[in-house]
Amino acid sequence: MKKVGAIILAAGMSKRMGKPKLLLSLGGKPLFRYSVNTAAAAGLKPIVLVGGKHIEELRKHTSDLTEIEIIENRDYESGMASSLKAGIQALKGRTDAVFVFLADQPFVPPIVITKLLESYDQYRKEGVRIFRPKYNNVLGHPVLFDAELFDEFEQIQGDEGGKSIVQKHHSSLMAVPFENSEWGFDIDTTEDLLKLKRIAPKYIKQK
Repeated sequence: MKKVGAIILAAGMSKRMGKPKLLLSLGGKPLFRYSVNTAAAAGLKPIVLVGGKHIEELRKHTSDLTEIEIIENRDYESGMASSLKAGIQALKGRTDAVFVFLADQPFVPPIVITKLLESYDQYRKEGVRIFRPKYNNVLGHPVLFDAELFDEFEQIQGDEGGKSIVQKHHSSLMAVPFENSEWGFDIDTTEDLLKLKRIAPKYIKQK
């Protein structure tokens, strides 16, 4: 059985929101906890949470979780790439693959992780190295990267995240389809926040 970990990117500055969106309360929990909970429920280990400016709040809101490793990215202002590199560095040599989660996607259920892992187990031997969910024909997160690609993360910069690696290895990427587009919903703007409040009751028990 392959060992698969998770990196949860929670160091963003929420420039488009104007406030720290990852700490917004949803169903009695901060927004980022839903990605953490999904990774844990799916049995991913280790789980690395990469924080920046609000690192202390992340620690406070995960004090009940012994399986979480919190890494501070002091270079968070340079963009997502620095957080992704920090997470990959923390997991090198410890996992066979890693899921990269965005911390502002509260509706991704564990079944998405399960299906991607099933595809990984089945198709890795055929040369597939990247697995992505496709929510109602739209590619999304979390993205599963095989450890063979870890060294390539050293070259990424700014806010590109893993996009350049996905583009470079497009021929070894598999998209796994899911019909529910709301599972891939993320929050970037105040309009997204309004939509979040509208659809959240379908997925999250309100407190």
